[in-house]
Amino acid sequence: MKYLSRNLEKRRQRKVEDNHRQDSADLLIFIMLLTLTILTIWLFKHRRFRFLHETGLAMIYGVLVGVVLRYGIHVPRDISNVTLSCHVNASPPTLLVNVSGKFYEYTLKGEISASEISDVQDNEMLRKVTFDPEVFFNILLPPIIFHAGYSLKRRHFFRNMGSILAYAFLGTVISCFIIGLLMYGCVTLMKQVGQLDGDFFFTDCLLFGAIVSATDPVTVLAIFNELQVDVDLYALLFGESVLNDAVAVVLSSSIVSYQPEGDNSHTFEVMAMLKSFGMFLGVFSGSFALGVATGVMTFTKLRDFQLLETALFFLMSWSTFLMAEACGFTGVVAVLFCGITQAHYTFNNLSPESQDRTKQLFELLNFLAENFIFSYMGLALFTFQNHIFNPTFIVGAFLAVFLGRAANIYPLSFLLNLGRRNKISSNFQHMMMFAGLRGAMTFALSIRDTATYARQMMFTTTLLIVFFTVWVCGGGTTQMLSCQHIRVGVDSDADNSVSIKPMNIELFDSTRRSTKHESAWLFRIWYNFDHNYLKPILTHSGPPLTVTMPACCGPLARCLTSPQAYEVSPHKPCVPINPVTLLGWLCAGPAGTTSAVISADDLDRELTYGDHELVMRGTRLVLPMDDSEPPLADPRHRMRM
Repeated sequence: MKYLSRNLEKRRQRKVEDNHRQDSADLLIFIMLLTLTILTIWLFKHRRFRFLHETGLAMIYGVLVGVVLRYGIHVPRDISNVTLSCHVNASPPTLLVNVSGKFYEYTLKGEISASEISDVQDNEMLRKVTFDPEVFFNILLPPIIFHAGYSLKRRHFFRNMGSILAYAFLGTVISCFIIGLLMYGCVTLMKQVGQLDGDFFFTDCLLFGAIVSATDPVTVLAIFNELQVDVDLYALLFGESVLNDAVAVVLSSSIVSYQPEGDNSHTFEVMAMLKSFGMFLGVFSGSFALGVATGVMTFTKLRDFQLLETALFFLMSWSTFLMAEACGFTGVVAVLFCGITQAHYTFNNLSPESQDRTKQLFELLNFLAENFIFSYMGLALFTFQNHIFNPTFIVGAFLAVFLGRAANIYPLSFLLNLGRRNKISSNFQHMMMFAGLRGAMTFALSIRDTATYARQMMFTTTLLIVFFTVWVCGGGTTQMLSCQHIRVGVDSDADNSVSIKPMNIELFDSTRRSTKHESAWLFRIWYNFDHNYLKPILTHSGPPLTVTMPACCGPLARCLTSPQAYEVSPHKPCVPINPVTLLGWLCAGPAGTTSAVISADDLDRELTYGDHELVMRGTRLVLPMDDSEPPLADPRHRMRM
């Protein structure tokens, strides 16, 4: 008896050591994949090779490693220690086994076919390189989504805000239902010809539509940025993809929550549909409110300790995602709007060093997480053990995705052009249609649940759609731009990077008129309120409340105004340096006065320069339009929209 116990203990210790080495080897594989990807990216950039983006390259390396793990490495077969005659009536997730009076706990790892019994060791090795889906949602997705919001160029985003919201909300819903209906017809056809081996309901088709409606044109946007494509086209694609991911996540959750009364949970019922719709609105609005509230409340008083300030900012940002998930909301929506809010308010309160550190930190995390996910996609093509390749379903899915994207872009563009002064041209629409790539969010949504036959088929098909769009559509971006005669090498901000001489303010006229026509009137109202009241309360920038609030509210205004708001002039309250104020000084001299209430023309000017810093170099006014401009030594000269 004692000999048996010692033998079991030695075997357990040996198993723990083997698992530790195996886990280290698995992590090393991914580290080497990222390292190889980075080195190849450097080579491609050095050679100006644009036919394959870094994400497509990471997928190729992942596929190669997956092939090696699947077919090149085999663990010696040894089933002498495998018991094959334990008969139970169900498959419990946890099993307690009584061995000579001692109880041992075993957990369910999944079903295997009878032909795979002799390959248990190989299956175990492949299973070890398969991550828990929650790792993607709780660790890898937050920095990607937060960086999208934190690095958002708000000037171009708000200039096209109405169109972006239409594509992201209405377009995603249209795409979801078009794909769902087409796939339901495909599944019905498969049932008729006997190609379906399991259940596949209409709700599963809608869920598949929601999953593949999440676009991630990271490849196209990277090429757009490198080639300096028109900023409106860039803003439309980037803004749609950022909000589209958030809508797709909430939409998929609402479809999963669809529960009609009765035994059949897949019949149509009006009340259940309305309940799901209400859940969509409630979850999205709740996640939005939580993200904005967390971003607004992220105050830091640690400017003298930049490391602590950066660490606190990082933890508060990440906790927004986890807080939303713990409260039953959607962390993707919450962390996205937290990033946008923090870039608009909290960024102004950070020390210059922390501003640079936070930008670089989240840019690095976004790069590593994104390439890790795409590498894992390639790996999962061969290491995932429950793939279901159905040619009819795959062909139908590709056709449905194409038609769903077309139903999103073309009808909405036609309706939007009825009210836009700056029309969305046909070549822009064709480019947006072509650039509807699927990526990290689509993969994360599909891998989150692969327990049923339908979910496994959806995951396999989704993986193939991501591969095709990243490699073919992403790789053909340059050729598509040339085919559609879309201009590249356009210095979109050339009209803004101007040298201004005293008494020569006419240079702003064309920019002012363009911005005035393109800015949404609702945003102009909010921007006035934000500039005069919210930013003075929540940040150290903006005009002091003693200037913008009525005289009767003087004590309250002095209490809420930050002392840093008066740093421009130590003798009297005044508006911090901005293009409007500076132009007044250039034209009227030191005796010129400014108004705290922004006029429509002043708003247009500030909207034009909202995302950029104001720098004085000698007697020239230089307005750098690149967000990568080095930080200023004096934080008082920083201006954020």
